[in-house]
Amino acid sequence: MIDLLSYGAFFLSVALTYAIISLGLNVQWGQTGLFNVGIAGFVAVGAYVSALLTTPATADHLGGFGLPVAAGWLGAAVATGFVTFLVGALTIRLRSDYLAIATFGAAVAIHLCILNLQSVTGGPFGIGFIPRAFAGLADRPVAFSLANLALLAAVVLALYLALEHLARSPWGRVLRAIREDEPAALALGKSAVRFRLQAFALGGAIMGLAGATQAHFIGYIAPDNYQPILTFQVWAMLIVGGSGNNRGAILGAVVVWGIWALSASAVAGLFPAEQQARAASLQIVMIGLALCAILLWRPRGILGEARIMSRHVLRAAPTATPPPSTKSET
Repeated sequence: MIDLLSYGAFFLSVALTYAIISLGLNVQWGQTGLFNVGIAGFVAVGAYVSALLTTPATADHLGGFGLPVAAGWLGAAVATGFVTFLVGALTIRLRSDYLAIATFGAAVAIHLCILNLQSVTGGPFGIGFIPRAFAGLADRPVAFSLANLALLAAVVLALYLALEHLARSPWGRVLRAIREDEPAALALGKSAVRFRLQAFALGGAIMGLAGATQAHFIGYIAPDNYQPILTFQVWAMLIVGGSGNNRGAILGAVVVWGIWALSASAVAGLFPAEQQARAASLQIVMIGLALCAILLWRPRGILGEARIMSRHVLRAAPTATPPPSTKSET
C-alpha cells in the first residue's frame, strides 16, 4: 500500500510538470493560434537556467551560484520568456506553417547549443546534483513524494487561476478575437503582432518554469531529455484535453501521461529485454491510437473550449418583455 501511494504521488507529480507545459502551449495555441513546434527547446532553456543558478560550484560547467530553488524557478521563467520573445520577434509575422518550421528550427538550435557548449551546459554529460525541494525528506519516500506533489499541485493551481483571470480579461478576449477574426480585430485598432508576441513570450515563460520544475524534481538533466518526442507529447496532451481550455490542458496531461506510463509497462511485460529498446516506439503508436479514439468520441477534446463572454455583455443583454396586451382600449 505504501509503495502504491508513493508511486501514485510520483506519477501525478510528473504529470503535473507536463500540465504546466500544456498550460503554456494553451496560451500560445489554444488562445492565440500560434503553432509552436519548438516546445522541447524552450523547456530545455528553463531547465538549464534553473540548474546553473542553483547547483554548487563545479569545474565541469558554468554555474555554481547555489541560489535557492525558488530563485532558480523564477530565473528560468524570466530567461525563457526573454528567449521566446527574441524568437517571436523574428518569426511572429510568419504564417502558421512557416512559424511551425521556424520554432522547430529554434528548438534544434537550442538543443545543439546545449549539446556542444560543454563548458556552459556540461555537454552530453548533462548537469547533476541539482538541488531538490524537500531534500530533507529523501529518506522517507512517501513523505518526499507527497510533499513534491503538494508543491507542484500548488504551482499548477496558481497558474490555472492566473491564466483563467487573463483569459477573461480584455487582454485574453483580444487574443481570441485576433485568433478568430484578425481583420475585425485590426479594424478595432488592436495590434495583432504586439498581442501575439506577448502571448508567445508568456507561454514560453510558463514552459521554462515547467522545465525548471522537472529538473529539480528529477535532480539531473541531459540533452537527450529534450528531444522532439517531448513536443509531440505536449501537443497530444493539449489536443486530448481540449485546446483553448485550461482545465482541459491539465486533464489531458494526466490522461496522456497515464497512457504513456501504461504503454511502457505493456512493452516491458510483452517483449524480452533485448527487444524493448526497439519496441519502445510502440508507445508513440499507442498514443496516436488513443488520440484518434478520443477525437472520434470528442472532436474538440475531452472538455473542449469554453466560451468566455464579458460581464459587460451579459449585463447589457436585453431582458425578456411581456407580450403586448390584446385587450381593446376603451
